[in-house]
Amino acid sequence: MTAIRAWFPTYIYYKKLQTTQLAAFNRELLKECYQVRDYDVEGQKWSRKNYPGGYTSYQSIPNIQRMSSTFGELQARINRHVKAYARHLQYDLTGRELAMTDCWINIMPRSAVHGLHLHPLSTISGTYYAATPKGCSTLRFEDPRLSKFMAAPPRIAEARDENKSHVHYKAEAGHVVLFESWLRHEVASNQSKTDRVSISFNYNWF
Repeated sequence: MTAIRAWFPTYIYYKKLQTTQLAAFNRELLKECYQVRDYDVEGQKWSRKNYPGGYTSYQSIPNIQRMSSTFGELQARINRHVKAYARHLQYDLTGRELAMTDCWINIMPRSAVHGLHLHPLSTISGTYYAATPKGCSTLRFEDPRLSKFMAAPPRIAEARDENKSHVHYKAEAGHVVLFESWLRHEVASNQSKTDRVSISFNYNWF
């Protein structure tokens, strides 16, 4: 046995949704994202107060996969990635099923921010990127042990990735990112000139 071993890992899944016909599918998703935004007066009102500068259907239409065949198709395509991720996490799902419970749109124009948060009462959460202009914000994850680092000194600048306190995942159109819902994350101010558009979701087994 080696002298030092890593325990209690945090796994993040990041992969292209599919290998073919992705551009056409994204165009249809984007079209519907903006149609929903323009129709969703309640969501616009909530976003002005809680998501300044941006739009999200999180509060007003939190299960859009049940209302749109396009988003229903997105759910079907994400399902296989969630199954692969769950296998890697070695969840015991005997007699249980991981199912998408929530799905919502996020449109982030220039300067919009998505503050540090987690997804309570969910098992697996994630985001699918529909539009990611050059220079748009990354998805930033926080080491879940930070509150326990009582007397730890800072890390050296050249610390290995697994020893860093935060990790950044590039937002890239056509890719899906999955993580366990207790993992805190955030999106910094969008510095690109056009909208950063994503669809977020939660899966649960109970």
